[in-house]
Amino acid sequence: MSGDVDVDVLVIGGGPVGLAAAIEARLAGLSVAVVEPRTGPIDKACGEGLMPGALAALARLGVDPAGHDLAGIAYVGGRRRVEHRFAGGPGRGVRRTVLHAALTARADALGVARVGARVTSLTQDPDGVEAAGLRARHLLACDGLHSSVRRLVGLEGPARRTDGVGQGRRRRFGLRRHYRVAPWGDLVEVHWGRSAEAYVTPVADGLVGVALLGPAHLDLDATLAGLPELAGRLAGAEPEGPVRGAGPLRQRSTARTAGRVLLVGDASGYVDALTGEGLRVGFAQAAAAVAHLDDPAGYERAWVLATRDYRILTAGLVAAATSAARGAVVPLAVAAPRLFAAAVERLAR
Repeated sequence: MSGDVDVDVLVIGGGPVGLAAAIEARLAGLSVAVVEPRTGPIDKACGEGLMPGALAALARLGVDPAGHDLAGIAYVGGRRRVEHRFAGGPGRGVRRTVLHAALTARADALGVARVGARVTSLTQDPDGVEAAGLRARHLLACDGLHSSVRRLVGLEGPARRTDGVGQGRRRRFGLRRHYRVAPWGDLVEVHWGRSAEAYVTPVADGLVGVALLGPAHLDLDATLAGLPELAGRLAGAEPEGPVRGAGPLRQRSTARTAGRVLLVGDASGYVDALTGEGLRVGFAQAAAAVAHLDDPAGYERAWVLATRDYRILTAGLVAAATSAARGAVVPLAVAAPRLFAAAVERLAR
């Protein structure tokens, strides 16, 4: 490998976090190429609710996707309900394809190059890194939960046990489908069932997204049938698009940097989607990565700070959700609304 480079920053993965990282780099005056094998707006099984902090991060990047205002979050369990409205302004429900298109348009306007390829190998030396036929000074791995770059550079964390005992019970998966029905409120509703949660997010005037989080082999229709209030809201609503799936959600990395490679977003490690702030945290990581391209230790520290609240609160909530205490989550939130409000505000920043 020579000392010459094709671009300053090579971003692997063209999802929202990868595009945000590319935009951050261009705004910092760096040349950027994004490597992504898929074309067109990329969809994904997710809740599609942007927390206020995520919306503010997008605005700073010059991105303002269309969607449905979200005033807060509600937890629902049977006849029990607790809700909190964001103190600092609304979030927004945005279809993943709409968000991807808005980020792509902004990246294109800033001159981000795009390469249609899949990364299967990677080499680096003290002066640069090479992948997908391009050489760059730095590489940002934004290639998701099952990151190939994380594996290629030896940062894959140890897998949890999968024997159905102990930690293995916490392997969680997601499903999502849209329904053509007018939103019945301006909150993200989290309906707690016996073994799964249903995230209900208004994303347009006549469209609602429903994402399920729970154990392997989730059946969307059967799970919704076990949530009578939500099933009643969706009765007669026409599904739009296929059921999409993702998981297992929990992913680990042993570190966030390896030479000139930095892991960003889900590729850097992921706990769960239960708190609904994955993109907010991913955008914060993207900003931190670009700010610390030449300071791996600094990025490690910034990553810890950017993800600390998410990791602590989400891990605790998932531990409760996958234990015998699951049925107490909503009653506790109802009994302690100030605690619920404080947790929501902490995650909404």
